[in-house]
Amino acid sequence: MRGPQGSGRHRRPHRWAATGAGATVAAGLTTLALAGTVPLGADRAPAAPAPHATAGRPSLADVLRPPIVGRGQWGADPRILDQKPRYADAVHAVVLHHTGHSNDYDCSDSPYLVRDMYATHAVSKDWGDIGYNFLVDKCGTIFEGRIGGADRPVVGAHTVGLNRGTTGIAAIGTYTEGVPVPKPLQKSLEMLIAWKLGLTGTAPADRARLVSTNDSSRFPKDSTVRMPTVFGHIDGYETNCPGEALMQVLPALRKEATRLQSRAKQRIRRHREGQQNQEAQDGNGPAARRTPGSAG
Repeated sequence: MRGPQGSGRHRRPHRWAATGAGATVAAGLTTLALAGTVPLGADRAPAAPAPHATAGRPSLADVLRPPIVGRGQWGADPRILDQKPRYADAVHAVVLHHTGHSNDYDCSDSPYLVRDMYATHAVSKDWGDIGYNFLVDKCGTIFEGRIGGADRPVVGAHTVGLNRGTTGIAAIGTYTEGVPVPKPLQKSLEMLIAWKLGLTGTAPADRARLVSTNDSSRFPKDSTVRMPTVFGHIDGYETNCPGEALMQVLPALRKEATRLQSRAKQRIRRHREGQQNQEAQDGNGPAARRTPGSAG
């Protein structure tokens, strides 16, 4: 049984444009809002803390954050939500999934697919909410999944035994062996991984220490395991998810996410050096504030 289809709460929206790693998300959301199909502001979690940046200085999270379609924007129905956010201490690893949908969907229907999966997880599976923290369609549009705040360590329901301390990212589609992984999808996965791990300064090519919370995972309950900071669902649970095609691109995802983090750090460093140089020229820098007898 799927979600409450007869209620009309998960009807298909008007078509929207979503291409180029979410580059046209804003235009598409405007179309949906004008059509009256997106209850903007609905189904929102408590406000997240402010980003890690200090005044006038961008943080790694600020620089890396990709465009994300929020729950209110894709039309999450608050009437079927039966789950309060739970949080881990931090996100230590990212788990990659695929949703099992046919790959011939039109990206303009992606919000419908997300809403339909939300109803299936929340109602049919009795999880109270969608299990994944994020979903990404083949055109590269990123959707916020489970409630609680995209930039917070929300505990999802995507990887039995290893939900705490991980973020579940699902590619909308089926990516079994031999299926091409669309470039916009791969690019958005790289951006999302770099940003989400960057929130806690975690390297995408590192390893994380996780504690299993369920004997149904590949690891006994309460056992501590070392996992890559980016791994596939199959690595933690007996499943074919996320498909061999996505498993094969995991090394490339780790490598590019690492490069994105490194480039962002260089940008922040240049920004701060520029600020310091400007302060010195204006007579407000540390050197300008020294007294004549303070040298040495």
